[in-house]
Amino acid sequence: MSMKLPSLSVFFPAYNEEKNIEQTVVTAVPVVSTLTDVLEIIIVNDGSTDGTEDVAKKLVKKYPFVRVVSHYPNRGYGGALKRGFEESTNEWVFFSDADGQFDVRELHTFLPYTKYFDLIIGYRVNRIEGAARILNATLYRLFIFILFGLWVRDIDCAFKLIHKRVFNEIGPLWSNGAFTSAELLIKAKKKGFKIKEIGVHHYPRRHGKPTGANPKVIIRMFLEVFRLYGKLRT
Repeated sequence: MSMKLPSLSVFFPAYNEEKNIEQTVVTAVPVVSTLTDVLEIIIVNDGSTDGTEDVAKKLVKKYPFVRVVSHYPNRGYGGALKRGFEESTNEWVFFSDADGQFDVRELHTFLPYTKYFDLIIGYRVNRIEGAARILNATLYRLFIFILFGLWVRDIDCAFKLIHKRVFNEIGPLWSNGAFTSAELLIKAKKKGFKIKEIGVHHYPRRHGKPTGANPKVIIRMFLEVFRLYGKLRT
């Protein structure tokens, strides 16, 4: 008999993912249903201006363990992550993006490590975003290491399984931007939580365009980096 988690919350941050969110959830349901007997799936609709919320509400009617929470106006990716963490009620929390760029079946490989680690985080073994973004991610990783002493292979990989006690003990996250994942890992490391990294595969988006390379997103992220650096030094 395969290993199961005591309980599991799964959430998907979604901004204008009308064409992706249904397939992402429908694909995930049979996978995560085998991992636990106590399951909830949360769609965090972050102020979408398309039909994402309508599609999400149809999924709620289809699956009794699916629910949707919405932000208006949009809070940004970090704000959507924070809402997902806050809404998750079960012992383990898993999140991935709503665009279908990861294969949820790979979550099976994470389960054995839940006996020994508090955070099991993916890293993309085949990033498909192009050389420029890969270079930027490498420099960002080095920058975070210099400032905070955190060294992981892929800080922002949206494929993470985290024990609920991590959120309870590190306190509230204040970042609402692209720095949220890094803030979470920095604070978890500072508290002494154990982190395990596992390679996962990365696939092209089925529909739509990513927003992570937006200059405003990048500038906001660096401002939040220095703000946390100042807080941790005081």
